[in-house]
Amino acid sequence: MPLVEVNGISLSYHDKGTGDPVLMLMGTGSSGRVWHLHQQPALVAAGYRVITVDNRGIAPTSECADGITVADMAADVAALAERLDLPRFDLVGTSLGARIAIEVAATRPDLVRGLVLMATRSRAEALHAAFDAGELELAKAGIRLPARYHAASTALWNLSPRTLFDAGKAREWLDVLEFGTQPPSRGVLAQMAIADDPDLLAVCAKITASTLVIAFADDVMTPPHLGREVADAIAGARFGLVADGGHYGYLEQPAEVNSQLLEFLGQR
Repeated sequence: MPLVEVNGISLSYHDKGTGDPVLMLMGTGSSGRVWHLHQQPALVAAGYRVITVDNRGIAPTSECADGITVADMAADVAALAERLDLPRFDLVGTSLGARIAIEVAATRPDLVRGLVLMATRSRAEALHAAFDAGELELAKAGIRLPARYHAASTALWNLSPRTLFDAGKAREWLDVLEFGTQPPSRGVLAQMAIADDPDLLAVCAKITASTLVIAFADDVMTPPHLGREVADAIAGARFGLVADGGHYGYLEQPAEVNSQLLEFLGQR
């Protein structure tokens, strides 16, 4: 994966396909390569050029352990677009990636043709605030949880009951999640320290790009009612709900996610 120097850091990205460019941003602690499992192949096959990014904090992009802001990462997206000579592009983000995408669309409307926000939330409910604070405390203390417990906890927070109680699928996920890095790297820790923006809906109100918000019915991290609030704050935004998906719904229900994504990109 190539590295470019932008905004005083090294930024890693992957570029595949030809046609209209679609730039994709992942969530906290995740590499842009996660998009390569399902969404990138579908978009490339449909004739799009797909650029996936490793956000600040995700190797081989610079660690930026001294602190990361959403504004920093939005500026990185704009700088990468300039380096790749992308005058306009479609922008897709999930979770933290969606928050970055909101910032880009609000501050650089000249760049964003279409916007897709997955697993996003307008604010943190009390449960989210408590969990986020506790998870950050554990990480800062360098505490390593038993691998099986870590996997089970991660699964409960991020997967749908349909996946969790399908014996075969659950075992596959638990096996993968047991290999999750603990404690997180300093770069991921810096991402985890990014707080929810209390004025996010005001930022959303500045967006002029055609927008689709995709929520997952069983997502407890970014529940559908908070995703709908984001959609309602963006003029003309569409709202799509995917059944039997948790926070990782784009991995659990890729066919439905890809269908909504391709339909939107084809019509915007």
